[in-house]
Amino acid sequence: MNDIAIKVENLSKQYRIGGAVRQYSTFRESLIDIPRSLVRRIHGGHAYQDEIIWALKNVSFKVKKGEVIGIIGRNGAGKTTLLKVLSRITKPTKGYAELQGRVGSLLEVGTGFHKELTGRENIFLNGSILGMRKTEINKKFDEIVTFAEIEKFIDTPVKRYSSGMYLRLAFAVAAHLEPEILLVDEVLAVGDIVFQKKCLGKMGEIAKAGRTVLLVSHNMGSINQLCPTCLWINDGKMRQLGTTSTIIDNYLKTFDKSQGSPESFFVEDPEKDFQLLIGRILSQNGAINKHFSCDESITIELICRVRHNVPGLYGYLQILKTDGNIVMVSDSFDSVPNPLDDLSVGKYSLRIVIPQRTLGPSTYSVYVNFTSKQSVKGFNVESPGIICSFQLDDYKSRRGNARRGYFSTLPTWKVKPL
Repeated sequence: MNDIAIKVENLSKQYRIGGAVRQYSTFRESLIDIPRSLVRRIHGGHAYQDEIIWALKNVSFKVKKGEVIGIIGRNGAGKTTLLKVLSRITKPTKGYAELQGRVGSLLEVGTGFHKELTGRENIFLNGSILGMRKTEINKKFDEIVTFAEIEKFIDTPVKRYSSGMYLRLAFAVAAHLEPEILLVDEVLAVGDIVFQKKCLGKMGEIAKAGRTVLLVSHNMGSINQLCPTCLWINDGKMRQLGTTSTIIDNYLKTFDKSQGSPESFFVEDPEKDFQLLIGRILSQNGAINKHFSCDESITIELICRVRHNVPGLYGYLQILKTDGNIVMVSDSFDSVPNPLDDLSVGKYSLRIVIPQRTLGPSTYSVYVNFTSKQSVKGFNVESPGIICSFQLDDYKSRRGNARRGYFSTLPTWKVKPL
């Protein structure tokens, strides 16, 4: 057991939705339930129906010291709940978790920060929470401030920080104060691309230093790059634990409605206000096709039905390689105005064109999702997942399919005498 950093046994976390009597975790929750209790009494105790949700259910695994494990799963699968239990932010309903060593966590922007304190004071506060001495924190202080790029604002209360500054300092503190175990959630996706690259570099250093890391992310590329082992959680249960490449491949297959085909059909659901009926890949002449040359444009056609108007509706598109790396992202806001916003009832064809010489030779999958911040039924309006696949080959350039990288663009090379 000396080589085990984290031991999780039958870990379960239950939440109740409704107004039944429950154990309160905060004074605020107790106050909120007072009027509910009065209504229950008036209606004979039947004013509310409880719904029990198991955010985690009988999760068991072990992590050796120095292991770096990625945690993947759909939204709501229980990934963040698992990290909150391991961080001692919330108590499990059943089971237990044993952690050997100091634990640092970055579950949301500024976890553990006191907004009234300055950046300097919060660095020392977080270090103290981790059990570090002042001399230890002093040794790391300059490195943390430099990494976070907030030298001018280190003595400013963090409540006045922008979200980017807050995030940079939060990650810098979590990564540099050298906890034996580091728990990191998807919060890294909030930063700009330069900061994300910087964070990934630091995560790589942490992994090489022999510290134990649990990383939750939807970015399969980052998981592949940093984590030799991967844990897949689905509906609160541990679906699979093993080699990252195998787990990601199995996970992505659950999204793939196309089964490798260039066309997918979906059964009509009268309950949906907006629904994707057909997704397909079209060639330049409008024919359904799976194999293309890099010198051809590719059209993704989505046949959709609107049964009830959805204000604020927009579409989201990802092009992924077979290893899960996202090579291209677009949404309907790329066209101004957004063509999906406030569509009237009817059937529509939505086409997205990828110009020739954009993507490099490879096999790709197309992922789509439709959302709205204004929908009364929830943010995710329609989530088909991976709907079709296609193959690109480079027949004309000198390197052909041996060309590395994500793109097949052919830049112009010109020489002129000076």
